Amino acid sequence: MYERSYCLKPVSKSLDRLTLLQTFVRIVDAGSISAAARDLGLSQPSVSRQLAELESRFQAQLIQRTTHSLSLTAAGSELLADGRRLLDDWEALEEKHIETGETLRGGLKVVVPVALGQLHLMDAALQFQQQYPLVSFSWQLEDGNIRFSEVGCDCWIKIGPVLDHSLHVEPLGEVERMVVATPKAIAQLPPIETPQALAELPFIALDPFEGRKIPLKNSLGKIISITPPIRMSTNSIFALHRAALAGLGLAVMPHWLVKTELESGQLIDVLPEWRAPKLAVHLAYLPGRHQPRRLRSFLEVVRAAVSGIL
Repeated sequence: MYERSYCLKPVSKSLDRLTLLQTFVRIVDAGSISAAARDLGLSQPSVSRQLAELESRFQAQLIQRTTHSLSLTAAGSELLADGRRLLDDWEALEEKHIETGETLRGGLKVVVPVALGQLHLMDAALQFQQQYPLVSFSWQLEDGNIRFSEVGCDCWIKIGPVLDHSLHVEPLGEVERMVVATPKAIAQLPPIETPQALAELPFIALDPFEGRKIPLKNSLGKIISITPPIRMSTNSIFALHRAALAGLGLAVMPHWLVKTELESGQLIDVLPEWRAPKLAVHLAYLPGRHQPRRLRSFLEVVRAAVSGIL
């Protein structure tokens, strides 16, 4: 279980309040009071009492609890965002007045796209952790949208638009995408010279980026949309990759993922003069907040890693 490195000790009333906030945030991150109690090394009744005390201080119910789940109230969602900022500010004070030298320590919670996060970016994260062994990672793979404040992550790498306008969003590059197929699959088809020739051919589609309508663009800016029959659709780029290699049909794939297969001849770039729309890769994090040195250092690693892939 991921832990932030908020070193809070109940030695004063003001610090007690921070401890209550820390417990509240841990309950949300852990998903239950019992899980938070295990993370904090406390009893479940003790954690429940701390939550009750925090709710009493703010005179509002923060979490709706049932037998099997919990959810934030409106007041809880607002306090969660403010509480995370306050705990971050406290950590900034610790970093400023306690930490010295080049040692980085603490936790980083990172949300990354499934394929990039499982392959190339994971290598960068492992190298970073080996260089700074006192930094621990929570490495979450997610292609879809997240609620940044509720997830409680430090940074989010997203392919496609980031719809949360409360975040600072930094473009890292664009993913080139092309139509690929196996040589065997192409050999069984009529000659393919234009996008229109693809309209009747079986495709494998990746949700949510492709549907039944697939636009293709050439170097002159001309766009032609085709609506081929979809033999298979999936939300997993690894399933798409495997199905394409099995010859199930044509597929729109990111160049970085199929580069090796294109070089070896396992896959063919079906229409080299035409490309599917590029997808932007974004780096998102909270603006105007303290960034621990470990986060600032890791962001530099992410920028370099993504630029080396695309």
